[in-house]
Amino acid sequence: MSSTRTTPPNLFKQRLMSGEQQIGLWSVLANGYTAELLAGSGYDWLLIDAEHGPNDLRSVLEQLQGIAAAGAVLGADIADLSQPVVRLPHGDTVLIKQYLEIGVRNLMIPMVDTPEQAAALVRAVRYPPRGVRGMGSALGRSSRWGRLTDYVEMSDDNVCLILQVETRKALENIEAIAALDGVDGILLGPADLAADLGHRDERDHPEVTRALRRAVDAIRAAGKPAGIMLTDVEATQEWLRQGVSFAGVGVDSSLLVRAADDLLRRFRPAGDAGPAATAY
Repeated sequence: MSSTRTTPPNLFKQRLMSGEQQIGLWSVLANGYTAELLAGSGYDWLLIDAEHGPNDLRSVLEQLQGIAAAGAVLGADIADLSQPVVRLPHGDTVLIKQYLEIGVRNLMIPMVDTPEQAAALVRAVRYPPRGVRGMGSALGRSSRWGRLTDYVEMSDDNVCLILQVETRKALENIEAIAALDGVDGILLGPADLAADLGHRDERDHPEVTRALRRAVDAIRAAGKPAGIMLTDVEATQEWLRQGVSFAGVGVDSSLLVRAADDLLRRFRPAGDAGPAATAY
């Protein structure tokens, strides 16, 4: 058997760039067992959250391996599994390099406010001369320890970089951020945006809705996919009808809490504490 292999395509990026709507699930439970379970559920993408979830480099690696294992266990093609997207805690160049080396190909960076920030992030995911990523992939899972002989050649175009716009300042710069080559998509954060606009916990406030509408229009005008994270099903469906390309529609911890509480209420209705709160 030959030890020479070529880098597989990034299915999430391909689908996003083609305009296919991608429905995703947020995961904050931070373990490979949960990631493997969720990967076979049929969501197009699974967000491993290292911003608000208790994740680090090793726990994210465990979840990537769990998602990869789901295909073997189910006998499913990789195209039928949820594609992993990892949200980093912040856009640090060294941190980005580490996550790329463990095999992350779809990166989401929160709280990007300026085109200068965005340009630095684009450089961080690219090798010289287009970027500043260090030349160490042969030591890591990203290139399957050097077995993917074209990894470095293909990596710049295979990595998918999604930025989050979540503040008033980011909205002011949305056109410039979206126009940058190397920014593959922008996901809007209604919860943080509402708070920054002075309407905390009021994601449906008219000012927030207008701001989101303007952002979606600007992102699409730049030829980039616009995304959103909302757990309100009807609101998310409406944004999808209005041109949003990818959406996070639920959070694993919230789904578990709701199911557990709902089951208990069937036996102890007097203990009804109401639905679980979610930041989304």
